[in-house]
Amino acid sequence: MLRQRYPRARVVGLDFSSGMLQEASRWRPWVRKPLWLCGDMERLPLRDASVDLLFSSLSVQWGNDLAATFSEARRVLKPGGVFMFSTLGPDTLKELRAAWRSADDGQYAHVNMFLDMHDVGDALLRVGLRDPVMDVERTMLRYPDVDTIMRSLKGIGAQNSTQGRSRGLTTKTRLQRVREAYEDKRGEDGLLPVTYEVVHGLAWGGEAGRFYADAAGEVKVPLHALLGRTKK
Repeated sequence: MLRQRYPRARVVGLDFSSGMLQEASRWRPWVRKPLWLCGDMERLPLRDASVDLLFSSLSVQWGNDLAATFSEARRVLKPGGVFMFSTLGPDTLKELRAAWRSADDGQYAHVNMFLDMHDVGDALLRVGLRDPVMDVERTMLRYPDVDTIMRSLKGIGAQNSTQGRSRGLTTKTRLQRVREAYEDKRGEDGLLPVTYEVVHGLAWGGEAGRFYADAAGEVKVPLHALLGRTKK
């Protein structure tokens, strides 16, 4: 849809992985060749107020600091620019999370915990993005076995980044317990369900001339913005 509406737009694509960028560079639907950048979404290699539309699909949940990611989005957006994104909500992978909990009595966190839609909306407001609109949809995929589920997650780059994760290797015995626990959820179609809760968000860039707190809570005002001001 964006390609149809803005066929001559200047498109910049960013990913932390050079391999993913090579894969993306094969996709050329735009009239102008996109500029592909290898960089961190928490430190975007873009100028302040240089972007009209910022779009992110299922990536912000893998970052280390959501506030930093959203602060960067606000920084690079032009006043009135639009930030559109999707991320994962707390019901994502709930079946796998329950199976792991049963396998080791909840001793470790094996599956990432994702933020609730309302918490994500609050995070947008805190960094100065305006009028956030949030929505959620749930979808269920089905797989023949737990091993296929694990391979699918690895294929999309999912990894366990929770603080309560086990630091050791997963034993064959424990993995077998996960398989057995997951069997209780096998449906009449003979497949295992995997739930994804997808959170969609939209917000607008801050107002021109205003200064906002960064992810650390600091407001940086350039000297030139203070020159010429007189006491009333």
